[in-house]
Amino acid sequence: MAETRFVETVVGRLKVTTVGTGYPAVLWHSLFADERSWRRVAAELARDHRLILITAPGHGESGDRHRRYDLLQCARAAEEVLDASGVHDPVDWVGNAWGGHVGLRFATASPRRIRSLVTIGTPVQALATSERVRTRLLLLVHRLLGPTGFIVGAVVETLLSPSTRARDPEAVELVQSSFVEADPRQLRNAVVSVSLRREDLGALLPGITIPTLMITGEQHTGWTPAQAAAAVTTMPHGHTAVVADAAYLVPLEQPDAVVALVRDFWASALAEAPGSQR
Repeated sequence: MAETRFVETVVGRLKVTTVGTGYPAVLWHSLFADERSWRRVAAELARDHRLILITAPGHGESGDRHRRYDLLQCARAAEEVLDASGVHDPVDWVGNAWGGHVGLRFATASPRRIRSLVTIGTPVQALATSERVRTRLLLLVHRLLGPTGFIVGAVVETLLSPSTRARDPEAVELVQSSFVEADPRQLRNAVVSVSLRREDLGALLPGITIPTLMITGEQHTGWTPAQAAAAVTTMPHGHTAVVADAAYLVPLEQPDAVVALVRDFWASALAEAPGSQR
């Protein structure tokens, strides 16, 4: 049975949902989604893990502190959540897009608190100029008009693959509701803080020595399979996997594939990290 609490952190008051028993695993979702984007994989991943689902600032029922923040502060917030949850063992981290960015920062800032890392649809490069222009335009329209149909459609088109949009109305509705129900000002603050201001994270990769799996959707135009494959070559224990018919929100679009990849990786990560025990 899931338990929910709120934890005051450096980036704001965050909703934390805990489900399952066993070794601790942190799940942090994508920008424009919320913790509901994990619901198709949570039950299976919780079979032998205690999942700690963090709802990011400005999303769902989580708030922020009315100021800008960065990925390092998000990583610090995750530490505060773990402390408040009584988790002292190193965790297995699973992050979707933004959650993967925070995981990369967490792995370098608090290496003793993480055992393995899975990033899903997480580009390590900063936004390209064209992406910045498009994002700033959407932010301006959102500020003036709110979550209008034009903006909602653009978010759905970015996060979900064409096949998901055509065949999975439940996934489309979840993305739409997550976006529309978020606090508008706090959502824009999140976009500026961790998307527009996101630095290139490629330099961090060689220093991440824990087993790491980078999953990307085959139709993720911002983080292609080739880019992911190139990135893991710079990591001591990096691996990559590609999921068909998916874009950003792979756990929502292809949950069975994600569960299989993550569980297999967790099993292999134990062998790859000597001295790690459940």
